[in-house]
Amino acid sequence: MNATAAALNLAPLLDVRGVSKSFRKADGDALVVLEDVNLTLRPGEIVGFLGRSGCGKSTLLRLIAGLDDPSRGVINYLGRPVGGAAAGMAMVFQSFALFPWLTVLENVQLGLEALGMPEPEMRRRALQAIDLIGLDGFESAYPRELSGGMRQRVGFARALVVHPNILLMDEPFSALDVLTAETLRNDFLNLWGEGQLPIKAVILVTHNIEEAVEMCDRLLIFSTLPARVMGEIAVDLPQPRHPDDPRFRALVDRVYVEMTAKPRGERVGPKSERFPGTGIGTTLTHVSSNVLAGLMEAVAGPPYNGKADLPAIAQELRMEVDDLFPAAEALQLLRFAEVEGGDIRLTEAGLQFTREDTDDRKKLFARHLITYVPLAAHVRRVLDERASHTAPKSRFFDELEDYMAEEGAEQTLRTIISWGRYGEVFAYDDHRQCFTLENPT
Repeated sequence: MNATAAALNLAPLLDVRGVSKSFRKADGDALVVLEDVNLTLRPGEIVGFLGRSGCGKSTLLRLIAGLDDPSRGVINYLGRPVGGAAAGMAMVFQSFALFPWLTVLENVQLGLEALGMPEPEMRRRALQAIDLIGLDGFESAYPRELSGGMRQRVGFARALVVHPNILLMDEPFSALDVLTAETLRNDFLNLWGEGQLPIKAVILVTHNIEEAVEMCDRLLIFSTLPARVMGEIAVDLPQPRHPDDPRFRALVDRVYVEMTAKPRGERVGPKSERFPGTGIGTTLTHVSSNVLAGLMEAVAGPPYNGKADLPAIAQELRMEVDDLFPAAEALQLLRFAEVEGGDIRLTEAGLQFTREDTDDRKKLFARHLITYVPLAAHVRRVLDERASHTAPKSRFFDELEDYMAEEGAEQTLRTIISWGRYGEVFAYDDHRQCFTLENPT
């Protein structure tokens, strides 16, 4: 019986029901970050939250830990509602979050000091945790003396030393190089499989699809804001799992399909836009024209010849999900490609782009930008209508804030500026913070 099947027979450690979270924007409207999220976590499980950066996964993790309150819904831990920081949960962060003026031993002991544990027992437990995660001998070292992987091991030791029921991991391997991350994942999985870790269950937040399939028993796939659970996938593979196993690759492909599926049944508010590209309120992720051109060239060339499997192209170009998906979606918005079922296929316009020289590429890009990205057409129309052929950035920023948060408005305008410059549709004077028809001199 695998871990997930065995866990189904146990009472849940955590039960999340109908949880939503929203924040108040400057104009008084609510920005919904999480919407109607449900989750059950039982002993023996590693459950992964998979989605792109900024989609709300870490917000949900903070709610579970009791560091913030949901706007709606309930989170029950060991049968009781979470209220404030929950005892019996510990977190490992992406940024290590060590105190540089404390030694390894002192950093690990911090959580035990907060519990008021006697000094001898605190030291014994801390040394035990340091030995468990493979840092025996480095007790007196300071974080500056350690590599990134060793600093993250200290982060793990500090979380494990309190013997939590649930370990919450917020992209704990993403700041590490590939080899170090793989070593640390393997060590963690070995200790977990051998029952040496003093924890009952794990929640892993990640945007790395291969990492999620390698580590987790179940995956929850989250949409972009507002974050909803788009799907759940059971990973029914024995450990250790190997990326070259056809079953492993099939699960990776399935995750790509789930993450590129068109949204279904979403509610549309008065200041939201159901389909990307139908109005100026579409949030745009910044992707440079060089990345867009490079992706089209890769898909157009052999062995793909215009249509590629997203996992395959990601592996070939060594692109993470957070890089590949925004680029693929930008090409889809511009009608240079179609993305569905885990595949990307160039349209005739996309194939034409790859055959043209630099000047003709720019002209084709400009036509598609004006035709299919309403904000770009809106900026150009305003510039054309004004006698000065200039308009302040704030004029468009204020409009975008009716649809999105300040950060999204900044990102969207940055994208429009970059694409407009490439297609020579308009220019931007950063010193004066204004759009123009002529390049500033």
